[in-house]
Amino acid sequence: MKNETDQKNLSKIKLNVNRTKHVVEVPPDTPLLWVIRDHLGLTGTKYGCGIARCGACTVHVDGEAVRSCRTPVSSVEGKEIVTIEGLSAHGSHPVQQAWIEEDVPQCGYCHSGQIMTAVALLTKKPTPTDADIDDAMSRNICRCGTYQRIRSAIHRASEIMSPGANAGTAGPEGLTLGAKAAGQSNADSMLNPFIRIGADDTVTIMVNHSEMGQGVYTSLPMLVAEELKCDWSTMRVEAAPADSVYYHTLFGMQGTGGSTSVSSEWERLRRAGASAREMLIAAAAKIWNSEKASCRAENGMVIHSSGKKLTYGELAEKAAKMPDPQDLQLADPSTFTVIGKSMKRLDTPEKIDGTGIFGMDVTIPGMLTAVMARPPVFGARVVSFKADKAKDFPGVKDVVQVPTGIAVVADGFWPASQARDALEITWDEGPGAGLSTEGMREEYARLAGTPGAIARKEGDAQSAFQNAAKQISAEYEVPYLAHAAMEPLNCAVDLRPESCEIWTGTQFQSGDRDAAARVTGLKPEQIKIHTTLLGGGFGRRGNPQADFVVEAVEVAKAVKQPVKVIWTRENDMKGGWYRPMWYDRILGGLDERGNLCAWHQTIVGQSVLIASPFESMVVDGIDAASVEGAADMPYEIPNLLVDLHTTENNVPVQWWRSVGHSHTGFVVESFLDEMANAAGKDPYEFRCNLLARRPRHKAVLELAAEKAGWGSSLPENRTRGIALRESFGSFVAEVAEVSVSSEGALRVHRVVCAIDCGRVINPNTVAAQIEGAIVFGLSAALHGAITLKDGRVEQSNFHNYPMVVMNEMPRVEVHIVASEEQPSGVGEPGVPPIAAAVANAVFAATGKRIRRLPISAEHLKQA
Repeated sequence: MKNETDQKNLSKIKLNVNRTKHVVEVPPDTPLLWVIRDHLGLTGTKYGCGIARCGACTVHVDGEAVRSCRTPVSSVEGKEIVTIEGLSAHGSHPVQQAWIEEDVPQCGYCHSGQIMTAVALLTKKPTPTDADIDDAMSRNICRCGTYQRIRSAIHRASEIMSPGANAGTAGPEGLTLGAKAAGQSNADSMLNPFIRIGADDTVTIMVNHSEMGQGVYTSLPMLVAEELKCDWSTMRVEAAPADSVYYHTLFGMQGTGGSTSVSSEWERLRRAGASAREMLIAAAAKIWNSEKASCRAENGMVIHSSGKKLTYGELAEKAAKMPDPQDLQLADPSTFTVIGKSMKRLDTPEKIDGTGIFGMDVTIPGMLTAVMARPPVFGARVVSFKADKAKDFPGVKDVVQVPTGIAVVADGFWPASQARDALEITWDEGPGAGLSTEGMREEYARLAGTPGAIARKEGDAQSAFQNAAKQISAEYEVPYLAHAAMEPLNCAVDLRPESCEIWTGTQFQSGDRDAAARVTGLKPEQIKIHTTLLGGGFGRRGNPQADFVVEAVEVAKAVKQPVKVIWTRENDMKGGWYRPMWYDRILGGLDERGNLCAWHQTIVGQSVLIASPFESMVVDGIDAASVEGAADMPYEIPNLLVDLHTTENNVPVQWWRSVGHSHTGFVVESFLDEMANAAGKDPYEFRCNLLARRPRHKAVLELAAEKAGWGSSLPENRTRGIALRESFGSFVAEVAEVSVSSEGALRVHRVVCAIDCGRVINPNTVAAQIEGAIVFGLSAALHGAITLKDGRVEQSNFHNYPMVVMNEMPRVEVHIVASEEQPSGVGEPGVPPIAAAVANAVFAATGKRIRRLPISAEHLKQA
């Protein structure tokens, strides 16, 4: 009966994809996206939302850009279909070349769709205006916020495509389209755990931090290259396996987070490069029977004082047998030739031609695909289920129950997802069904009016308030936020009796390995983690419970064959692990001269550290992540009290880009503006006066104000706001320039940022990360909110959890403070100041304070 049903619902459809003819046998309503991916094996076209709202799935059909996730395959029979792989088939397209020249991608997951949309635009409008670009590209979401560079790249592509232009196929710094990490060959020699050199002179760097857009596949090789003295064009990158030798120097585990990748590897990778260099020199000296002192390393060769030369490839095998050198001398920073130079990203080519492999793109022989039905309410459990209708769908192989819900397993994503929706499940919703945002808000407000656990106490705030000339009080609220990475969660597992291999984009390799070992009963050394490219992470792929990995291992155990579990966008949005909801009550006092003399801030919200690998950071009831940016604020306030109420409920929470600073940055910097206004003082000068003993804070504040023209005139109806934040060891100040219409329409026109992140490895990456962080923070400030009603998350996809898109992109200017301090964080520090800078500018425009995010147009309407 099942086979008859399968055949009855299948149609043979003829397709012309990238000038190659195919015949597929699928249900005619199958979206073109899943035929391209699951049947033709072309994974450059990405799944992002499934509702034609993000653009990651864009392909060309008869020259038109279409969203393949909502295009029935039967509707394109006989038409000419082109994917990103087809665009790259005969060398780089000018748009791809421009993407390299402008160093556009970060995580890269959305960029095949971005490029296909851009090509279609340029076909119709060879010399587009900014307005043309905004109109065409605003249907594509980039969670990394690369819009400013996309716009520049489209203009550059237009120039390349203009008559008489010389369009080559190689990008700057020797990058060529399609260049990517190569697998180890038999001719490669391992000089140390981080460096492998091939007989062909390629230098492969084993990078132990996950590449999720922040640029570690370029900045970390730069640390090695500086000391190794190699030819940059020969550099390749490979993800390191899960192994203690690659453990984070600060965390004691292998992982990526806290904007620590560069700072943690600053010395280790330089020493690895210097060690390999000395081994190569020693090998050459031995071959030449000469002293090491007569040899030097330069541009991928060892050169003898006589002029003789040997390439690294010629020396690698012998060098690998040399003893580890002692007393390494690292290069003096004054002699750096790589560190501090803007370098093009090594991973850009594979992210724009469809060859880069994200977790979503992994295939294993014999692999099935699973889609989950998860509880509608956090904490609910399955009472019973019926799978008869689900099993009738063509391609469905099994339906199994695992601890997190019901898995439908099929020979592709589309049949699995369709059958999942046909399941009949009875749930015991439990106490979580009573949760609501309104109820939590009331409880948080009540707690904020009571004393909490003391996080910081200076002086006597209570007495100071009694003697203050003026008091100001305010209550601030920020909602739960989803990470909403462009690549939905996924994990592929091949579980065998004596081993388990896992392919996924993870931020916590060792944690995921150990969790998989617990589920399988295997030893950790029997678990192999393959880290793919990550289509964004923002903390979600570093889950404290390894939830998406554990679930996939459970499904693999149940079905007893290789399986890839794919989360739908709706699964991802409703599936939990959010940035916590926060509620703050603040009282500030001014003395008779308008000086800030007292501050009492009560913070209410859930802990992200309890029951995590970092629970030791919870001391005396204080979660350090809950109060960071408030308890350690830099301003000189003689009487300061910060206390905390840590709440508990069924909503799973974890770190989100910039962690606690994501809410304290908004609250502290907004209320500081309130105090400046109450004192009748300029917000910039008010801050400066409180930073007399904080030179690095003050320097970025002054630089941002200067570059933004603080105090100078602006076009009519525009105003500025300013905010400052130290986080992850870096110092950031941002000035936002906004306008607000009488209908309450808010427009952010310009953001000027100054950052001091210590010694800079790659200035281009720093600028890109700040640009992206500002967009990320703006999405939260202008649109972001996860709300609950009857225990259910009300948001499900990008239509009701929107992102900033191209036509909302402000002009962002990044100014980097020259520093000789140790490198510090870059990926996260740009997020915390932006919401406050915008809110403070809104007050300057309207006289209305923004104390709840996201910013509501209703609140901004003029009387």
